[in-house]
Amino acid sequence: MNFRPRAKEEPEINLIPFIDVLLVILIFLMLTTTYSKFTELQLTLPVADAEQQRDHPKEIIVAVAADGRYAVNKTGVDGKGVDSIAQALRAAASAGPGSVVIISADAMAPHQSVVTVMEAARRVGLTQITFATQSSSASARAASR
Repeated sequence: MNFRPRAKEEPEINLIPFIDVLLVILIFLMLTTTYSKFTELQLTLPVADAEQQRDHPKEIIVAVAADGRYAVNKTGVDGKGVDSIAQALRAAASAGPGSVVIISADAMAPHQSVVTVMEAARRVGLTQITFATQSSSASARAASR
């Protein structure tokens, strides 16, 4: 039997986990707080409903009909060969090689007609080519007429 009085251990509060939790809460509050910025001048900007103007001199619109006829900027092209289309594209490229060729082909136009326009544009040095489409709602309206 051991009758000696045992030394009582003093209870300790470990502060490190407590500080860690407080730092996490502080970081969370700092990140979720919105800071309001005050400006010196209150501005009301003008409103316009018009669409942004497109750079029309840099656009060359090539229309391809279902039967394979071509029109460059609404001017008919004589002949269906690459050379005649290339000559019309060269004349229409007023902005130089930075012009954009927009191919607007009929849905029933032969694939070769579109490839011919692309080849003519390559020969002239026009490398930016895009295709015009219409939305499905616009085609439904055109079909109902």
